[in-house]
Order: sequence, then C-alpha cells, then structure tokens
Amino acid sequence: MTDDSSRPRPRKRRFATEVLLLQLAVVTVIVVLTSAVFAAIAVQRLAREAESTALAVAQSVASDTDVRAEVAALSIDGTPLDGEALAGGDLQRTAVAAQLRTGALFVVITDDRGVRLAHPDAERIGERVSTSPDAALRGEEVVSWERGTLGESARAKVPIVTPTADDPRAGSGGAAAAAPSAGDSEAVRVADAADVVGEVSVGYAPARVYETLARDSLPVIGMALLALAVGVVASVLIRRRLDRLTLGLQPEELSALVQNQQAVLGGVAEGVLAVSRDGVVTVCNDLAPRLLGLDPGPIVGRPVDGLGLPGVLVDLLTGPPPASPGGAGAVGRTADGPHDTTLVVGPHVLLVDVRGVSRDGVDLGRVAVMRDRTAVEALTRRLDAVGAMTTALRAQRHEFANRLHAVSGMLELGRTEQARSYLADVLDHGPLRYPVAHADRLTEPYLQAFLGAKGVEAAERGVLLKLGPETLVSGVVVEPGDVTTVLGNLVDNAVRAAVAGRVSPAWIEVEVLDDGTDLHLSVMDSGQGVDEVDTLFERLRADDDDPSRVHGLGFGLPLSREIARRRGGDVWLGSPGGDDHGAVFCARLVGAVQPPAPSAPSAPPAPPAPPERIEP
Repeated sequence: MTDDSSRPRPRKRRFATEVLLLQLAVVTVIVVLTSAVFAAIAVQRLAREAESTALAVAQSVASDTDVRAEVAALSIDGTPLDGEALAGGDLQRTAVAAQLRTGALFVVITDDRGVRLAHPDAERIGERVSTSPDAALRGEEVVSWERGTLGESARAKVPIVTPTADDPRAGSGGAAAAAPSAGDSEAVRVADAADVVGEVSVGYAPARVYETLARDSLPVIGMALLALAVGVVASVLIRRRLDRLTLGLQPEELSALVQNQQAVLGGVAEGVLAVSRDGVVTVCNDLAPRLLGLDPGPIVGRPVDGLGLPGVLVDLLTGPPPASPGGAGAVGRTADGPHDTTLVVGPHVLLVDVRGVSRDGVDLGRVAVMRDRTAVEALTRRLDAVGAMTTALRAQRHEFANRLHAVSGMLELGRTEQARSYLADVLDHGPLRYPVAHADRLTEPYLQAFLGAKGVEAAERGVLLKLGPETLVSGVVVEPGDVTTVLGNLVDNAVRAAVAGRVSPAWIEVEVLDDGTDLHLSVMDSGQGVDEVDTLFERLRADDDDPSRVHGLGFGLPLSREIARRRGGDVWLGSPGGDDHGAVFCARLVGAVQPPAPSAPSAPPAPPAPPERIEP
C-alpha cells in the first residue's frame, strides 16, 4: 500500500505564468470573436449581394419584350403545354443564355399557373415549380433563401406582365425602381395581379455566393495572427516585468511577507525606516516617527529628505555608501555593509544602524534601525561618575590605611605620645583629603564627594579643580542622577579643554549655588574657549574623532541640556572664552535640591544673577 504523503505533489504553476496564459487566452478570444464578427458581416454582405444580383437578373429577364410576349401567349392560350417544344423554344434559349452569362444556378420562367416554361433541366419543363410562385403571380417582387429541386439558393422572383404599347416596362430595367432592397423580407408590389402572366425565378448557389469569402478573409486572418503574435510578445514582456517587480515572489508569498512584516515591525522595540534607492520611504513602523520627532501623518511614500530628519541620517539613507574606515586597503565595513552611528534627536539618544538591502544583485535601498539609548546613556554616565567616586575612595582608603599602619607602628614601638600627636594632627586636617581647592566652601555631602572624586580624576591629568567664591549650597541634593549626569559632563569637558589649553598649571573652577529647590551650576576652564557657538549643542554624531574638539564632542552636551530641560531647567554657554579664562558653561536644574528646614534663623542671601547665557 502506497503512502499518499510520499507521492510528489504536482508543482504549482507560477503566478506570472498564470498571468501569461490568461493574457494569451484573452487575446485569443478577442481575435477569434473579432474574426467571427467579421465573417458574419462578410457572409451577410455576400448574401445581400447575391440576392441583389439575382433580383437584377430576374428583372432583366422579366422585362424582355420577347419573353413577355411569348409567356403572355402561352398563358392566355390555356392549351396544354408541349414540353419538348418548349425545351427547344426561344424561352429556354433565353433562360439558358442568361444563366450562363450571369453564372446563376438557375433561371426559371413560368406561366401564370406556376408551370415551368424554361428550366436548366429540360425534363422538368411543363411541371409546376417546387417553391410557391404565389407572391410573384400577385405582382410582387421577392427575394429569399429557399431550397428547391436544385438545392438551396439565394433566389429572386419577379412577375412577368402583359406587354402593352405604352408600357413603361417595355425596356430593360424598367422594374428596378420598384424593386425591394436586397435582403428585404417583405415583397414589393410592382404590378396588378390581372396583368401578371408569369414569373421569372433566378437563384445562386451558396458555393457561388461565398466563393470570395476566403479571399476576403485573408487580410483579416493575417491581421488576427499578427495581433495574436503581438499579444504573445506583450504578454511575455509583462511577465518578465512582473517577475522583476515582485522579485520572483508569488502572491501568497507576498501576502505572507506583508503579514510577517507588519507583525515584525509592530513587535520590535526599535524604530524601522526603509528607503528605496530613489530616496522614498517604503517602510516605517509606528515607533520610528516618535523616536525621530516627526509630525503625525503618513510617512510612507514621502521623500526622506522632506521629512525634516537630521542631515546626517538623510546622508546615510540617500548618500553614497560609507567607505571603509582607514582609507584604501583598510579592513572594515564594506560599501554595502552596516554603518552604525549615534544621533541625538530631540529628547532621544539613538543608536542608528543603516544597512543596504539588495536581492539578486539588485539594489533595493537602505534600512535604518533605531534603538533608543537615552536611558542607557544617562545610566552609563551616572555609572561613570560612581566609578570616579569609587576610584577616589579607593585612593583615600589606601591613604587612610597607610596612616593606620603608621599609628600601629608607633604604638608597637612604645611611642605613645608621638602617636597621639599624629592622630591630633589627622583630626585637625581631616583623615581624607581631596585635591580640590577651597573644598571647605561646599558642605553638601553628595556634591562634596562627587566633586572630590572629579578632583582626583582631574589631578591625575594635571588639572586643579577649585570651587568658586559664589559656591553655597544649604539644602540637600534629592536628584543625584540628574546632577551627576549634567555636572559630570560639564566637568569632564572642562578638564579636557584645560588639558588642551596653553595655561600652566591648568585649572577648572566650579561654582554650585542653590535657590530654593533649584540648583545652579557654573563650570569655567583655563582652555582656549569655543569657536563653533552655533553648533555647540547640535553635535548629532558620536563618532567624530576630531581631537581638536574639546567641547561638544559626542552627545554629552545635547544629552545634558535635554535632561535639564525635561524638568524645566536648561544648560547654556555663559561665555565662549576670555583673556584670562576659557569657556563658561552654566546649568539650572529644577527640583534637584531640598531646601533646609524653615526653622533656620535667617534666610540665605539672594544668589547673584547667573552669567548671561549665549544661545546658539
């Protein structure tokens, strides 16, 4: 017993092939129908022409004076007819001559009783005709298709009237004015029945009628075959174009692809933006516009350079592929490989991964995958600050351990008084010392420890951190995360600027002042100041490796400004630099400090006005 599941399934026909076959079928049907309509029209035309010819011949014979006179004589006489005499008579010769001259199937002449006076078959002379002559004998001309003793034919029947001296029918064609049109189904009366002495019947065989049909149809058949060939070529071209446009995918594959695409785009936590090679957005999930800060509305189908995206991102999506880093011969990303960059767009720090997309060697465009790293970057900077504090505490722990070892050694040697004097000196100056000038101006524990740690880092790079004379914090920091990120970034930038400056020894000055729940920060360095004031807070790329840039390198300043503005504060440039100092950056953090208890005897003095901000 054979398992049906093991049998090979018939290969399903490709959609493009089905379209090709359908188009060929449609073209074939149209050609056949057109040819059939032409054939029908041609048949009708030939039939009408045959009827008209038969009518004209019958009228010509019926209007002949000799025919009319002899038929009238035979009809009026009323004596029995002699078939042999009629077969050799003038009527028979006239009818046969007309038949041979016109190519008719037959030319028959009858008397007023319908008895044949002339017939192609002489043996049938003297017999009554097989088809009714009544209409013609009533004085009517009729045309029709009938079957008689000689077969089916297109025939015309015309009455023969008594000749008179003044009869207008005495010449040939006299009855043509009253003749029915070819194919007319109704008879036309041309004479009174009393004047009718006989009738002439002329017929044409179908073979003679349609002998020109094949010749007339040849051009139509040729054009039909040409149209069919053009249809085949067009169908093949359409099939190939359809294959190119659909990349060879079938409709069910396209449907599944669209469904899967919607599921994937809606299920990922990243923003996805796909652009064709013409720079038109082809795919955009719901998260991408929110991350990029785009206005609500349809995105797909719009040019990417008209969406208001950062120029860096537009260049990555529409510009030439990024070259491999390191120049010629370097090992890195290929022109078609991924290119990662970090952008600050509005409140978001985005890691953007741009990749080229191709299929079978055809460039389809590029896809940008955007991951929101705002929280990660903020947390990273806070961890950096914590790491700095940990390093400082580790150094102080080492110093404290050394002092304990010194006291222990003195006690072991019995130098008690010397140990007491040493401890008293330690208590007077503090067991832990940060390399921060005027550190006593700051008593807030968190800020004291944080700036102490930053002072240790600065000292390692040959920079002195000092607290300015306006430093005064009477409250307690309640938002250490925001303070760490903003103040840490400003201090790091200032240290970098001081190291790059020409002043020796290098220094930075930090002033911290609280006003109710707001915390005001000011950081000044001994560097050379900043030049690109307009673009200072618009550094959108974090992979800028220009070593000459010390402020605004990466996305620290935009991130710090965004964190401050999120709570209603701000970060700005107080001064681009002066003769005796470098750049001055200021910040205001709203709600970062809890003010002291209201039982304080007096309110702290009003803070001085912050330096005038310089907005880009």
